[in-house]
Amino acid sequence: MSLRIDVLTLFPELFGPFFATSIPKRAAQKGLVSYHLTNIRDFANDKHRSVDDAPFGGGPGMVMMCPPMFDAVEAVERQDPAVATRILLTPQGRLFDQSTAEALAKENRLLLIAGHYEGFDERIIEGLSPMELSIGDYVLSGGELAAMVVIEAVVRLLPGALGAEDGAANETFADGLLEYPQYTRPRDFRGMGVPDILLSGNHQAIADWRLQQRLTRTQNRRKDLWQAYENRRLK
Repeated sequence: MSLRIDVLTLFPELFGPFFATSIPKRAAQKGLVSYHLTNIRDFANDKHRSVDDAPFGGGPGMVMMCPPMFDAVEAVERQDPAVATRILLTPQGRLFDQSTAEALAKENRLLLIAGHYEGFDERIIEGLSPMELSIGDYVLSGGELAAMVVIEAVVRLLPGALGAEDGAANETFADGLLEYPQYTRPRDFRGMGVPDILLSGNHQAIADWRLQQRLTRTQNRRKDLWQAYENRRLK
């Protein structure tokens, strides 16, 4: 079954080049995923097509309003009988990681809401009960880039999306470890060579070397990932 991904945004034009490039494009061409863009502003109920307003109680910025958002979500969900997993991109959400991507890749339909301005009216969260996701502790102008990150991470996990059966198996974070070093031609570049083991033709020895490199890199570069990996091994 093809994964349907709906994106609600104020800037649908940002997604065209993204969907037409690399893995998102190939996955769609193979029928593994379909993308559907909806402009939230199309559901504004005034002549100015307003989707935001000043916050009650005062303060800087503008806040995304409830009526256009609820109307947009409900209208989009009526387009397909498959139940959508609602996702709100917000810095207040839990950190998006590989395990979340793997879980979302098993769903039949995702509905991503990319906000803008100062944030969302809290009743959008209360009433729509979306999964709240953040891609990191920094500030962006809107949720569009975050939505692309989620889509890229999920779509590449769909069976057949990468073209190779084990294409995603050894990538960074796939099992909580960083990826091993990679080399290609030439064998020598400015005095820097390629590890002899990779030229040996001994596939088991190469596999063992790569695993050791992943363990060492993770332990040295990402103490947090290493600790999580160790905790899983001890369970």
